[in-house]
Amino acid sequence: MTSQSRLRRRTVLTTLAAFSMGLAVSCAPSSPDVATSPSTDAMSSPAGGGGGSATLSGAGASFPAPVYQRWFADYNKANPGVQISYQSVGSGAGVEQFQAGTVDFGATDAPLKAEDRAKFKAKYGAEPIQIPMTGGSVVFAYNLDGVKDLKLSREAYCGIAAGKITNWSDPAIAKANAGATIPDQPIEFVHRSDGSGTTYQFTSHLKAACPDWTAGANKSVQWPAGTGAKGNEGVTAQVQQTPGAIGYVEYSYAKENGLTMAAIENKSGKIVAPSPEGGAAAFEGETVPADLALEVPDSSNPNAYPISGLTWLLLYPEYKDTAKSAALKEVIDWSLTTGKATASELGYVPLEASLVTKVNAELDKVK
Repeated sequence: MTSQSRLRRRTVLTTLAAFSMGLAVSCAPSSPDVATSPSTDAMSSPAGGGGGSATLSGAGASFPAPVYQRWFADYNKANPGVQISYQSVGSGAGVEQFQAGTVDFGATDAPLKAEDRAKFKAKYGAEPIQIPMTGGSVVFAYNLDGVKDLKLSREAYCGIAAGKITNWSDPAIAKANAGATIPDQPIEFVHRSDGSGTTYQFTSHLKAACPDWTAGANKSVQWPAGTGAKGNEGVTAQVQQTPGAIGYVEYSYAKENGLTMAAIENKSGKIVAPSPEGGAAAFEGETVPADLALEVPDSSNPNAYPISGLTWLLLYPEYKDTAKSAALKEVIDWSLTTGKATASELGYVPLEASLVTKVNAELDKVK
């Protein structure tokens, strides 16, 4: 079996993540304490022990799930006493489970809103800790027989998402694809059906780039057109199975599953194919805010792939199990340093050293 086949096989297996993404890391079940009140077990941990042993559970965004799976599995191989399970349930569900205290960490592709922070502080008496882990791009993956190098202008992809362009033969698509044979075939647009940080990143870009986009930017929106599927895994599968389909997914899902990806027009008017380099260019020269919630919905860098964003872990400010808090800090530090090569291999954008320094300062706040 080739390395590419193995990667694809592993990605297919991650579609079972709704049952337990943690199975790739450990067969041991995780049973985190449910938060009851800030004064009892709200920030305490499930079974974990001293001597380098801890069991961690997390849930949330599907956008970073492939790299989280690899990081946690590789860390476990080097540190067998630390077992980490992660459920790819979407950013919306991840924030909900984090707020409820049923996981040791949450994961989201959309930074916490002011109301989320207020709700957390009212329950736990302190601010949540939000740290970026990696960056990546949201791509237009498509299934169009005979078309390998599709180019989409802003007019074209804005029109597809808004339901105003419904056939591949539309002049707005043909204009950017001179010389290519584009079929006269209905467009089947596929979007997320669950609360999704990938949707937040995608619609944040549409709001910034598309004058006629009226559905706003959120983890869930009222889609004007298309068919819904759950998770990046679900959209990937739907596009694979549907001739004429196009949908938005995280770059690594498209890459590992061999989906064809469109090059799209950025803010500078340049048609850019998705790549880790293009994703990294979107963040160049940007100022990171104090809460580390850096968002660049439509980069002005002419080399940038325009739909790119960060993904964050959500941590409690205090854990009653010292072995658990120590292990969590170690795992994060290992992922951001030793794990950088893995992130690049899978098509993600590792954090720059200056941002890693800011992350470490936030980690120091975890007690």
